[in-house]
This record gives sequence, structure tokens and C-alpha cells, in this order.
Amino acid sequence: MSTALFSIGIDLGTTHCALAYVDISASDGEKTSHAVLDIPQLTAPGAVEALPLLPSFLYLPHADELAAGDLSLPWSDEQTYAVGEMARSRGALTPIRLVSSAKSWLCHAGVDRRAGILPFDAPPEVNRISPLEASTRYLKHLRQAWDSAHPEAPFAEQDIIVTIPASFDPAARELTLDAARAAGYVSLTLLEEPQAALYHWIQGSAGRWRKEVKPGDIILVVDVGGGTSDFSLMAVLEREGQLELHRIAVGDHILLGGDNMDLTLAHVVARKLAAEGRQLDPWQMRALNFACRAAKETLLGDADLESQPIVVPSRGSKLIGGSIRTELTRDEVRNTILEGFFPPVNAEARPVSRTRAGLTQLGLPYAQDAGVTRHLAALLGRQVSATTELEGFAGRLNEAASFLHPTAVLFNGGVFKSEVLAQRTLDTLNSWLAAENAEPARRLSGADLDLAVARGAAYYGYVRRGQGVRIRGGTARAYYVAIESSMPAIPGIEPPVQALCLAPFGMEEGTEADLQSQQFGLVVGEPVQLRFFGSSVRRQDHIGTLLEFWQPDELQELGEIRATLPAEGRQPGDVVQVTLRATATETGTLELTALAIDSDEHWKVEFDVRDKA
Repeated sequence: MSTALFSIGIDLGTTHCALAYVDISASDGEKTSHAVLDIPQLTAPGAVEALPLLPSFLYLPHADELAAGDLSLPWSDEQTYAVGEMARSRGALTPIRLVSSAKSWLCHAGVDRRAGILPFDAPPEVNRISPLEASTRYLKHLRQAWDSAHPEAPFAEQDIIVTIPASFDPAARELTLDAARAAGYVSLTLLEEPQAALYHWIQGSAGRWRKEVKPGDIILVVDVGGGTSDFSLMAVLEREGQLELHRIAVGDHILLGGDNMDLTLAHVVARKLAAEGRQLDPWQMRALNFACRAAKETLLGDADLESQPIVVPSRGSKLIGGSIRTELTRDEVRNTILEGFFPPVNAEARPVSRTRAGLTQLGLPYAQDAGVTRHLAALLGRQVSATTELEGFAGRLNEAASFLHPTAVLFNGGVFKSEVLAQRTLDTLNSWLAAENAEPARRLSGADLDLAVARGAAYYGYVRRGQGVRIRGGTARAYYVAIESSMPAIPGIEPPVQALCLAPFGMEEGTEADLQSQQFGLVVGEPVQLRFFGSSVRRQDHIGTLLEFWQPDELQELGEIRATLPAEGRQPGDVVQVTLRATATETGTLELTALAIDSDEHWKVEFDVRDKA
């Protein structure tokens, strides 16, 4: 165990980043000494202010746009870009130079995440950066802010926890680690955001959580942030007289959140302007999107406000006089978001998939269905049997149940600052439970919707030292590799594929699983590709289980693994017989190692997170 003075939790969010910490020496058991770091950032050219949140926006100014010193920070006079509040506000006026949603791009397997692709729709004269580089810059800014505030406790010597969505696949997790290491992070662990939110709730209760939940409870964490909707399910068990929390399921990676709501409101306003004969160009639509975000947050957070003014800048010479002015009303915001994103559907509802066009613009793979409640219904329906084999849960679930019945709900994410949206979600869930004669789920209160993830991550770093309360669960999915069958060539027929389980559901951190039942031939000196799958519902499979068939919703393809074995002492193209070993690392990633059969050689099999072209 390190001699760190602090456990630092970092929320690397789609729209905001935050840093919280626990003073290890001043904490005891579940009583912790903790705080949030106010992060110095540019709020205007040459103006620096320390704020609790660092907006996840990066602005790339023109070389002649700003004066010398306008981008200076307390720790640097040579920075050529802006991160945080100034980036967000200035980017609203010049969106072609604004990098946003880098976290969503970081988990997009359809693009080269190490290539300069952001801002995605920037013209050729704008220098682009990669999603990996953007994430690195946010993380570096947080490290430098800490070192500036705490020179007596260098960041590199502390325990660092960085949060990620529970639904991040292994490649996205590995990329997040790469970004953190490039930013100078040394002692680093990844933690899923819904778990971090629950850790914050435990920490904030000062031990009272044991009176708010009981054995047999199933806690649903609903986390809707700026870019994603993330669902996790935790079960409460009792062992040797002590309550334990076990993570039993996570939802899919759903690109659906506050950003979608902002864009929807922008179209509402644009239609209103069009009816008045005022048309907006694409540049103005982007500016309108940012204006609607600010108006939404204000109107949902203040019940006394009836409307908010909206100003869309002109692209002409008369920037002020040529601006388009209108307003967004509270009723427009609530009706649009409630009915569009939180519809009161029944438990059998499922996300709708539309037939897609043969050609489409490259971009983020947003959810096709905007209904958060439909996505939630789909998760609970898939996980109806999640507690069947869990200790202490036998017989608790009604055999006629069509979905898993949560007994408590914890909300997280900036979207739920609106009590209206949280209550609509809870009411919809409870209507499903009432239809199956189940008790209504109760709401767990006390979460800090902006800072819960960072605070919970810092507490988790403290928990890893043997203090406090730890959530159990291991890997959120079972992982499989595709095995292509050997068969004669048949025109028009591809060889059938089997799925071999490499890491079972719930594989604990720091454990290894050797796969001895299958041998593979890896080509040295040339890349070899392996198809990779994940499942959040197949809990019974163990290491070496070979699936010959499966239902479409049981396994999801996650991408490829690519390994290039050095041809040391061999000819390029030679085949080395290997077995595979899966390791659930302490940092929160899944690592595969190829082990030679006839020697002590071994190679790490890395996830293909690079360009597949």
C-alpha cells in the first residue's frame, strides 16, 4: 500500500470534470475528512477563476485571436488553448473551434480515437486533436490544479481514482488509462460512475445507510449526465451479521443525456423562429444549442421563472444589431423533455430502432430512441433473473415478474437537478411495480448531483485501504472470444463462429484465469485479429465455456483484439501455439496474455483501439 496522504477522485465527465479528495490521515473508519478542489480556469481572456466544476470543453483559438497572456494560468504562461468555462462560452460563439463530448468520442469504436478528428466538423484551417488528446488535456489540467494548490502533497504521490461509465468496454477503459498516464498520472485506478455515486451516498450517510437499506434490497442507480445514460443494479446482502453491497448488473452504453435535450430544445426554438420567417444556418444552430443548454439549466432549476431570453449571434458585421432574439419558456422545456425523454411508458416498452439509411454522416453513435424510461425498462427486463442465484435472494422474486424489481432508487447526474424529471422517472418505475403487485421503490436522498461521482471516487480510494464499506461485484460482463470453425470452403457460406468464455461475469479485481482448454495459433511478425464479445446476462458461463449458439440480445460484439508478436528467432509468418490468460487488473481493465506452449514466452494481447483501415 502506498504512503499517499490523500485519495483523489476525478470525475472525467462528458460535460464537466471535478476533483474531490479524502485526507487519509484525518479519516477513521466511515468518518472521513473530505473536500472538493476549486479548479482554477480561464473564464474570459486573461481572467482566471477557481470553480468547483471544470466544463469539459476545449477551445482552439486562431493564432491572431487573442493577445499575449490571455491564455495564461497560474502554472503556465505558454498554453495555446483554453479548457473549462472560457472554452465553453467562447466556443458558443465560434463552435468550429470548440472540442466537446470528447468522452463520448473516446468510446466510439467506429473512429480512430488517436487521430486528430476534433472538432469533428471543423474546416481544414483549424488544427484538430484526437479524443485521446482532449481527454489528456482535461486530466492534465486537473493534475496541475492540484499541484498548484497542494505543493506539499504532489499529485504523482497520491492515490488517484478516475471514473468511467459502467458500460465502457475494455478498449474505452484502456484508452482512458492511456489518457491518464499521458497526463502524468502514476498510481491510478478506474471506477464505474454509478458505483462512485453510491459510494458518495454511503459516505454522506455517516453510517446511517445501514438503517436505510436492508438485506434483500435491490438498489437501482440511474445516472443521466450530459452525454450518457448509465444504469446499474446493486443488491444488499447480509453475511456474518454485516450488510454488503454487490453490483449485479449494468446497462448498455447509451449516448443519451443532457446534450440530446439541448439539441431538441434548439430545434424547438428554431421551428418557432422559422414560423416567424427567420431561418438559421448550421453555424447559428450550434450557437443556439449552447444558448438552450444555459436556458434549460436555469428554467429547470428555478420554479419561479417563466421564460429565459435566447440570443443567437449574427455572422455578419453587425454582431449585436444583427443578433436574433427570442425566448424559451418553462412549459416548452418541461413538456419537450418530459414527454420526449421521460415518457410514462409501461414495463413492456422497449427502445425503438428505426431502419437506417444506407449512407450516413460519420459522427457519434447516439441512441436512436430518446426515451430514457424505455431504455430503463429494457435493462430491468433483461435482468429479471439477475438475483436468482444470489445468496439470500432465493424465493424473494415473484416467479410471474416480467422484470427485476428495484426496491430503492438513487439518482445521479446533472439532468436530475430537475425534481420534475426525477419524480417522473420514479413515478414511471413505481407504476411498473404496482402493475405486478410489488412494493413501490423508495428514493435514496442526499446525493450531490454535480459532485457525487468525484466525491465517491475519492471515498473508494480510501475504502481500498481496508476502511469503510466496499461494493463487491467484479467485472460487469462476461467476456468471450470468437472461434472460427474449421471447414472446407463453400461458396457464399462463412465458417460458423463459436464464442469461448475468457472471463466470467463478476471476475474480481486482481484475479487471473488461465484458459487451458483451447490452443491458438498466433502469427509472429504480423498482426492477428480476434473478435471479442461481452454479455451482461450470461452469468452461468465459466472460463472455457464454448457457446455454439446464442440469442441476439445475449452477446454484443465489442470489437477486435490485435496482437503483433515479435518474430524473435523465427520467420515472419511462423505460427506460435499459445493459450490465453485473462486478468482483471487492479486498475479496472481486462488484460489478455498469450502464453507460448513450448517456451516461457508470453505476449500481452491488446485491444484494437487504433485505426482498422
